[in-house]
Amino acid sequence: MSDSNSFSLAVRDDQVAILTMDIVGESMNVLKASFASEIEQLLQKITNDSKIKGVVFISGKADSFIAGADISMLDSCKSADEAEKIAQMGQQMFDRLSQMRVPVVAAIHGPCLGGGLELAMACHARIATDSPKTVLGLPEVQLGLLPGSGGTQRLPKLVGVQKALDMILTGKQLRAAQAKKAGLVDDVVPQSILLEAAVKKVLAGKPPVVVKKQSVLNKLLEQTSPGRKLVFSQALKQTLAKTQGNYPAALKIIRVIQTGVEQGYNQGLAAEAKAFGQLCMTPESAALRSIFFATTQMKKETGAGAVIPQKIHKAAVLGGGLMGGGIANVTATKAGLPVRIKDISEKGISAALKYTYDQLNKKVKKRFLRKTDMQKQLLRITGTTDFSGFHDVDIVVEAVFEDLALKQQMVADIEQHCPEHTIFASNTSSLPIHQIAEKAARPEQVIGLHYFSPVDKMPLVEVIAHEKTSAQTIATTVAFARKQGKTPIVVKDAAGFYVNRILALYMNEAANILLAGESIEKIDKALVKFGFPVGPITLLDEVGIDVGAKISPILSAELGERFTAPAAFEKLLADGRKGKKTEKGFYQYGKSVKKGKKLVDESVYNVLGVTVAPALNADEIASRCTAQMLNEAVRCLDEGIIASARDGDIGAIFGIGFPPFLGGPFRYIDSLGVNNLIATLRQLENRFGSRFTPCPRLLKMAEQGERFYPN
Repeated sequence: MSDSNSFSLAVRDDQVAILTMDIVGESMNVLKASFASEIEQLLQKITNDSKIKGVVFISGKADSFIAGADISMLDSCKSADEAEKIAQMGQQMFDRLSQMRVPVVAAIHGPCLGGGLELAMACHARIATDSPKTVLGLPEVQLGLLPGSGGTQRLPKLVGVQKALDMILTGKQLRAAQAKKAGLVDDVVPQSILLEAAVKKVLAGKPPVVVKKQSVLNKLLEQTSPGRKLVFSQALKQTLAKTQGNYPAALKIIRVIQTGVEQGYNQGLAAEAKAFGQLCMTPESAALRSIFFATTQMKKETGAGAVIPQKIHKAAVLGGGLMGGGIANVTATKAGLPVRIKDISEKGISAALKYTYDQLNKKVKKRFLRKTDMQKQLLRITGTTDFSGFHDVDIVVEAVFEDLALKQQMVADIEQHCPEHTIFASNTSSLPIHQIAEKAARPEQVIGLHYFSPVDKMPLVEVIAHEKTSAQTIATTVAFARKQGKTPIVVKDAAGFYVNRILALYMNEAANILLAGESIEKIDKALVKFGFPVGPITLLDEVGIDVGAKISPILSAELGERFTAPAAFEKLLADGRKGKKTEKGFYQYGKSVKKGKKLVDESVYNVLGVTVAPALNADEIASRCTAQMLNEAVRCLDEGIIASARDGDIGAIFGIGFPPFLGGPFRYIDSLGVNNLIATLRQLENRFGSRFTPCPRLLKMAEQGERFYPN
């Protein structure tokens, strides 16, 4: 038996060595550069013992294999050369593993990601458990990086070039069954027999290299020079369309994989290490890594200091509409909690249940979920048209119409039918929480919980505490949202909260630019090029023109005339244009429109009284739309709406898709320079008035040479 801090080696009676990784004091295993010498010593020990027949590499953690590499070690790199050396060290370590005389089998249970999958691919075989916790992937692109320890070279050999490009460019994760189908793992077994199955694989000797069967088309695409050329040119074309060239890692991934395929493994490794080093130094990767560290840090916070959240055993949702159905879905499927939906009609309950059924059924069809697991999750959702089954509910999320009297009535109903400790969380997007709690018997248990649509896809929730909300209620609501798979930020109770407040000004400015004569496509394309997932006009159609019209007066009444929406938008509603939901808005909808092809409904210009007369370029449009958003984000920080620049960045990225490669509004202001933003705002203020006046906090920061984040 041999032990180190993180690895232990034990040789069984059948002469199979079990190499166990278990980092002391950590919930998950991560690879560190300092492990290279430890692993080398253990492999040398195995090599020196001629009796050893093979090695099983397994994790000592209950529910994870290796979650990736320790990203923090990259922050200490001062140059691309330093980062390149880290990649080379990882490559050499895994090459050493793959060149072992005896078979090495990775026994995988739980997340096997990034460097963890690179290690597993260096083994001679991989066996994974059929647990839903077992996922395999290379998510480095999400940090503005590429796999740097041989992943770009080994994955194409196992799963084919096209599948490897798809996995590495998207960072998508495969379940065990999908991984087996792709050729990434050799066998899938129940967790109870993982070790014995891996030992059996070792004792069978080194497996022969199996060439994955391919269709005739795939053979032509991957095994002929013109075919490969087509695969890489298509990948490049699709990637540029998707990223708008804003993410350098994606382009380098394509080039590095192509180098390996065309010039061989060693040249591929050299290209991989070099590209890894270069990417580590890019501002895009620095921004994306900052998001990773911020969300990791936030997972440890309660939102209310040292207060321990109360345990939630059962939840309820008021309203079976799209939002209610979505909230019930994440409560049952992600949080794993029983959830009771109350709606005024059976139809509403059926619609909410169908929503979850449809979502889960898609996963079953893609072999991402077993049918038995789907049934188990569906059974957690029940419905009622009265308050039966509410006697033991710990938290109620209200998702009814934006009507203050109705929401206050809901509070009274819940206080009457639920236990005294029950939290009432309102999913309002605009009404102040203190007003909803005004007539409550227990106002300290009333809080805002603002989800974004569609609930199952959008990662953010705003937790809104009013003055009387207790710390216990805040901590419990934050913990509940996190169980639902959300990233919660705690914001102060004020009109528009944070996300809708900065979004409203962005949308209003896009509308002003449209009314001045710029085309709808041009505005949307400019902001997509800037880095948003969709343009502002498309977003207005998606959210609902009527929703925007309803929120605008609330914001302008509370926050001033800079929030007043252009009056011309009333004309859209008068013409029955509410957007996508009524298939009538800025864009064309219906069966006549080809899938994936968005066409502007040209008649909308007549309704608005607009003659298209282009005068601005894409950069000017993007700068003008984002300037007010940035200014307002700083104002929100100054007013204590958000607790920190970090929360503001995460809120904007996860709530409205602010370009992640820019790191969020506050990191972006730091990179622009406060003085440059003020100059842009002053210029626009001279042309368009006080809505562009720089906020006092910005002016003070310029005076004192301050930044939001240290250099």
